[in-house]
Amino acid sequence: MNPGRRAAALGLALGTAWLGGCASLAPEPAERLSGRLALRVAATGQQAERGLNASFDLTGNAQRGELRLSTLLGPQIAAAIWAPGEVRLTSSDGERHFDSLEALSREVLGEALPLQALPDWLRGRPWPGAAARPGAAAFDQLGWQIDLARLAQGFVTATRAATGDAPAVSLRVRMVSP
Repeated sequence: MNPGRRAAALGLALGTAWLGGCASLAPEPAERLSGRLALRVAATGQQAERGLNASFDLTGNAQRGELRLSTLLGPQIAAAIWAPGEVRLTSSDGERHFDSLEALSREVLGEALPLQALPDWLRGRPWPGAAARPGAAAFDQLGWQIDLARLAQGFVTATRAATGDAPAVSLRVRMVSP
């Protein structure tokens, strides 16, 4: 191979390697999780017990994702979509924008829930955005205990004990294959 062709081939190889490295920075396709969830917020002096039973479809992670909730009979209740600088909720009441997932949950459910951690918790791991304390088939994070004892069967339970003015909350999830 003459020197000009060798330099062109080397340049092409380096350019391909560089572009390949850039392509690897793109997010990988998000695994879809789906199933049913039951959320219970205990009664307090100011509010009665609240709850939600729904089917869900979740894709994404703490930075970018989508959570769709439907009634157990099928019609969609709401869809939350988030990306850097944007959190939207679409429901029968229209579209609303929020500053964060926490603000969305506080407005909609009356309680600030760590929705940014949910994709990781349902995959059986602590959210990397906060410290976690491991336990036997469980871990504690953000004031919640995440029980993974039945993860192999598709069950995850997250509970938060009542503290001060914050009521006890439990989230039970049964995941099914997409």
